[in-house]
Amino acid sequence: MNPRLEHLQPYPFEKLVALKQDATPPAELDHIALSIGEPKHVPPQFVLDAMATNLGKLANYPTTKGLPELRTAMAEWATRRFKLESNPLDPEQHILGVNGTREALFAFAQAVINTEHSHQKPIVISPNPFYQIYEGACLLAGAELHLLDCVAENRYLPDFDSIPLEALERCQLMFICNPGNPTGAVIPKEQLRKLITLADEHDFIIASDECYSELYFDEQAPPPGLLEVCHEMGRTDYQRCVVFHSLSKRSNLPGLRSGFVAGDASIMKQFLLYRTYHGCSMPLSTQLASISAWQDEHHVRANRDAYRQKFDAVLDILHGHLEVTRPDASFYLWPQLDINDEVFAKALFSQQNITVLPGSYLGRENTLTQQNPGTNHIRMALVATVPECIEAAERIKACLRSGNF
Repeated sequence: MNPRLEHLQPYPFEKLVALKQDATPPAELDHIALSIGEPKHVPPQFVLDAMATNLGKLANYPTTKGLPELRTAMAEWATRRFKLESNPLDPEQHILGVNGTREALFAFAQAVINTEHSHQKPIVISPNPFYQIYEGACLLAGAELHLLDCVAENRYLPDFDSIPLEALERCQLMFICNPGNPTGAVIPKEQLRKLITLADEHDFIIASDECYSELYFDEQAPPPGLLEVCHEMGRTDYQRCVVFHSLSKRSNLPGLRSGFVAGDASIMKQFLLYRTYHGCSMPLSTQLASISAWQDEHHVRANRDAYRQKFDAVLDILHGHLEVTRPDASFYLWPQLDINDEVFAKALFSQQNITVLPGSYLGRENTLTQQNPGTNHIRMALVATVPECIEAAERIKACLRSGNF
């Protein structure tokens, strides 16, 4: 077996199952899951119809590169969304369809990390806490993970100025998540410009996970994207910059496993070569259904309206009882606790039959700062229905008032 597998930690939800295994929730209370970032809103019917209409395409092998029509729809969406009209993405050079961002993020690290010509391990830089795929992808590619703590004092944003020179010189890949998981923090344009300049100076690739980019509160101020900032800087080749997008959160289609990777044409060419051997072609029925999703914005705006309603209601109920604020974007709340996060999560399940994710499961102890920035936080995914989210907030308030931890 690959010895690098021994470095992987149990996935956060395995830890959560173990935490809850000897707890018995009240039988009279229905379970409300706020732990997994799986959208529960109804998927758009026209996408389901397109999928059903094209099920016969399962009789055909798809190509790795995918249908030109799909890549065109993806490129046109990203060009509109991130204001790239004067230098639009080329569907032939800049974009590839993928089976969701999770698969693509992992595969990307395997394709770009070079361990052959260095006396020291290459470094992958990641926010901390983070989407666990970043760590697994890094370790299995033979790299070392350097963590950037995202803490309240820094608005839960990675501090690029804090990266030691030695780490920058060994860095081959930096993951960012914008908006962030689990914090919902949005990296502003000026910080993205600084990051692109760092990538130029030290020759590393930026992989920007933007799968929450369409879940925001102000219709006039959507979160900026990495390619958008590249474009504003006059970097028409998008050099060293690659973004990851998905229909899972944007269109409530997590089971469709459909997204795309876009950016630097030279990197995309090599990534396509890797994927030709990787065996990850998107089924034709999925591709055809995805086209209709990328071409429509009405269902996405309705999706944001539903999340706004839930955030407004839940924050109003928890105000004064829990240290929590509205995030910049995404569908997560990231409350700070005055008790241990595992203790609170287990008590909440035992007393109120609500599942949340301890924040420490999403972070790692940083050897430089001697802290796990997820500790004493919980992640609450407001993915359930509006009534369920309101009920969950009332039960959380009751649990906090009881003080029985």
